[in-house]
Amino acid sequence: MDEIVAGSRTAATATAAAAAAAAVMGFPTPFPQLKPKLIALEPPVGGYPRSRRLMRLRCALNSENVPPMTVSITGATGFIGRRLVQKLLSDDHKVFVLTRSATKAASVFPASTYPGVTIAEQGDWEACVRGSSAVVNLAGMPISTRWSPEIKQEIKRSRVNVTSKVVKYINHAGNADAQPSVFVSATAIGYYGTSEIHSFDESSPSGNDYLAEVCREWEATARLVNQQDVRLVLLRIGVVLGKNGGALAKMIPLFMMFAGGPLGTGRQWFSWIHLDDLVNLIYESLINPAYKGVINGTAPNPVRLSELCERLGQVVGRPSWLPVPEFALKAVLGEGASVVLEGQKVLPVKAKELGFSYRYPYVEDALKAIAQDIPTRLTTGK
Repeated sequence: MDEIVAGSRTAATATAAAAAAAAVMGFPTPFPQLKPKLIALEPPVGGYPRSRRLMRLRCALNSENVPPMTVSITGATGFIGRRLVQKLLSDDHKVFVLTRSATKAASVFPASTYPGVTIAEQGDWEACVRGSSAVVNLAGMPISTRWSPEIKQEIKRSRVNVTSKVVKYINHAGNADAQPSVFVSATAIGYYGTSEIHSFDESSPSGNDYLAEVCREWEATARLVNQQDVRLVLLRIGVVLGKNGGALAKMIPLFMMFAGGPLGTGRQWFSWIHLDDLVNLIYESLINPAYKGVINGTAPNPVRLSELCERLGQVVGRPSWLPVPEFALKAVLGEGASVVLEGQKVLPVKAKELGFSYRYPYVEDALKAIAQDIPTRLTTGK
């Protein structure tokens, strides 16, 4: 009987943890599948003269020296997007939330709490882009599901199609005064493929698996933007750590139930970044003209997954003792499990060269900061 109970518990834990593992694949949290219709909390505003926009984007010493921007964002209702919107509003910028569901977006950004946000569905995207200083593209379908041929097509299509649409609107903005000056487009460290022994930086070639293929097409579409007049930043984002979302939203509950542990062998690399650091990196990409081309959105000190789980267990007061076996991951994720089981070591060489300052360069510090937001009763059992 004990063996049956233990087996059931392990299977249930493996299933839940394997579903969480999709967040480890290196894709930013996307906005959901949405439907077209227009609603705006504020009318779109006209573009600033180009000289004023360029001056604004060059003021990169600190946020106090940056004149107000208007930023259009796709994927704003997601894990990363929500925090980015808060950051922009706190620095007195305005935001156009480009969405396919006004109802969903309005529930995330109610007008009474977010007066600086304008919600626009597809019919108004072009006008918003034309009235923006900058555009941030964080869109894409979730990948935390078993991959069928149809799902794989949609994973790629949701990223490429939205990026293509945004690029078209930027390029067709009309005269230079109406065109955004910078386009920050998310991509993922899945571009590099996976390896337990090699490390990757911005100069490394692309991998040969499915996610690398998705990232190549994703980036190629973003590169079609008019780079003569628009500064392009491609952020290859790693696993984002923060409260209320991302990989830890699934991992922490397992640890709190004494069911935490590494996935597979635990030797795979885990290239991570704290949510606050990623948002600051996006913000710096908006205001600093030195930021251009590919930049890895990862912390400077990646770790093996076993170390991450060990550190997480320490900060929440729980052991990291129950690994999720390879067969369980493959049962839940199918083909996608190979990415979780192998991982990749990605280094942010470009960000360090640019002098970007990480608040959380080490995973232990990042986890401690996040754990402070976990209710005391969960970590003490009282």
